[in-house]
Amino acid sequence: MNRRKFINLIGCSCLSFGLHACTTAPITERKQLKLIPESKLNAQAAAIYEKIKEKEKMSNDLNTLNEIKEIGKKIEYSVNTYFDRENLINPTLNFDWEYILIESKKMNAWCMPGGKIAVYTGILDITKNTNGLAAVMGHEIAHAVAKHSVERASRGTLLNVGTQIIDIASGGVLSNVNRTTGMDTVGLISSIGIMNPFNRKQESEADFLGMIFSSLSGYDIRETEKIWERMKKANKGKEPPEFMSTHPSSDSRINNIRGWLNDIIIKYPPIV
Repeated sequence: MNRRKFINLIGCSCLSFGLHACTTAPITERKQLKLIPESKLNAQAAAIYEKIKEKEKMSNDLNTLNEIKEIGKKIEYSVNTYFDRENLINPTLNFDWEYILIESKKMNAWCMPGGKIAVYTGILDITKNTNGLAAVMGHEIAHAVAKHSVERASRGTLLNVGTQIIDIASGGVLSNVNRTTGMDTVGLISSIGIMNPFNRKQESEADFLGMIFSSLSGYDIRETEKIWERMKKANKGKEPPEFMSTHPSSDSRINNIRGWLNDIIIKYPPIV
């Protein structure tokens, strides 16, 4: 088989596969590409979560842990109720929710696929109060609800396959570039030009959805802007240029939040 036929065959196969894997993100209805089975990522996440619980130091602050669990339960309920009420497929039906509080100075929190959540004690200086903690948890839960990990893994797979196809079609031009520069130049360009903008889009979507989930759960989402003002102050100008980062800058997030705030409060009141 000559090179042109090979490229056409692979290209058509990828296109066909991609068309069948296209879905939309909940609420925002942004088009998504999902090539990786969600069940596979959920199982992997659950296994990693157990290892993290063994490796990391769990906090003895039971009051804060109980507050995290209470916030989580409220958001779980509001998400379930919202999708049922709107006659939409509930993205969390196969979730096995779990919450931990890790003793660490890191200003961090995350939610793995399938609803495995961790909050680090270091971020409590940024959240300050229940509404702030709910805003952070709403954001992290939004990542899982929107299946961002599945989407990111799928895009990474597609990008790797696409890069290999281009390298074959060009007679190894991309490989030569990497060898000449002595680094993964192609990968760096892909990160800055493709993956980073995509990741920033996901982060903004998680900000938006997280505010919706927090509002539905009865929390004051006006605290969200204050969180990012405190985060900006804590970083003390050490944020990388936005185009180099997988996250929007604090200024971008604050501007987005201000633009969304009133609309979300009106459209997504607390679920009674």
